[in-house]
Amino acid sequence: MLEAVAERPTVDPATSSDPAAPRDAVLALDIGGTTLKGAVVDGRGRVVLAESVDAGTDGTGSNGAESLERVRHLLRLLNSHAADDGWNIIGAGVVTPGIIEPATGVVRYASTLGWTDVPLGALLAGDLGVPVAIGHDVRAAGLAEALFGAAAGVSNSVLVAIGTGVAAAILSSDTEVTGHLTSAGELGHIPALPHGESCTCGQRGCLEVYMSGAGLARRYVAEGGTEPLSAADIVARLATDPVAAAVWNDGVEALTLGLATVTMLLDPAVIVLTGGVSRAGDTLLGPVREQLAASLTWRTAPPVETSVLGTSGSRIGASVLAFRIAGRPHASDGWMLDDLLADPADPRASALPAPAAEPALEA
Repeated sequence: MLEAVAERPTVDPATSSDPAAPRDAVLALDIGGTTLKGAVVDGRGRVVLAESVDAGTDGTGSNGAESLERVRHLLRLLNSHAADDGWNIIGAGVVTPGIIEPATGVVRYASTLGWTDVPLGALLAGDLGVPVAIGHDVRAAGLAEALFGAAAGVSNSVLVAIGTGVAAAILSSDTEVTGHLTSAGELGHIPALPHGESCTCGQRGCLEVYMSGAGLARRYVAEGGTEPLSAADIVARLATDPVAAAVWNDGVEALTLGLATVTMLLDPAVIVLTGGVSRAGDTLLGPVREQLAASLTWRTAPPVETSVLGTSGSRIGASVLAFRIAGRPHASDGWMLDDLLADPADPRASALPAPAAEPALEA
């Protein structure tokens, strides 16, 4: 049985005594490698209903049909429960990893999900009866960070997501940069160390070989570590484990070289780090800032900060995309950070059954 964790509304639009209480809302879905995080978001940017389910992926990309059906099912479920609670859904925003064509809503390739040339936007619009925006998860996080987070108030920024892999979102003169093939921002495959170790992409010395969750864990074992460790474990051992320290220092060097390239090419006002590895905080920021400043001998290094929005960034970006495609491009202008990140009042966790017309998926 597909189970969902629900957080019930902070505002009940059907019973509120406030005649100006907003009734319109959107669906927002962040498709991750292992989890689908869906939400109903009102006109103030508040999450009034949230449900998360397993993505149905197995890491090989061999069950694309299963993961696609789970995406469709979760959005239908959210749509139904939103209607039950009196919300009028006017659009949806869905963000996913992979190579995306936002203009057509087609996911050209998403390896972890097992998708190739999936017309996701058209499928979901047919299911929901509202316009649907399809976007890239990291770019959505970059958009959100530029509107509400560490890059707010500047027109040129780069968000670098350092998780299992590495990817970037580029904002130039307030415009999202996607590139000719909509694959701009593949920072993880910049050859930071051109004669370095092999990458699964076929190149050598790619940034994410050295500074990513998967890269750090792999290199720790390869360099003589006594047991498999996560990136967080490696950071925790820096003071006592020479192998952990060496692997981390290599990663910091590769990341700094990548950020120097980004700086010279794009001249961002700020670089924002997000993703699991960025949670190392000052252990990462300190040496990166120092080495970046030293490497840019002819100019000032841009500030390097960690994300304000964290794991909520992609969902917030998806919400913005949803309001935009629904014809409300300025809906987010008045959103407040406290509202965006606050948990709903009196959240209630439960196993929600699928609507009667939509049988639950078998896990």
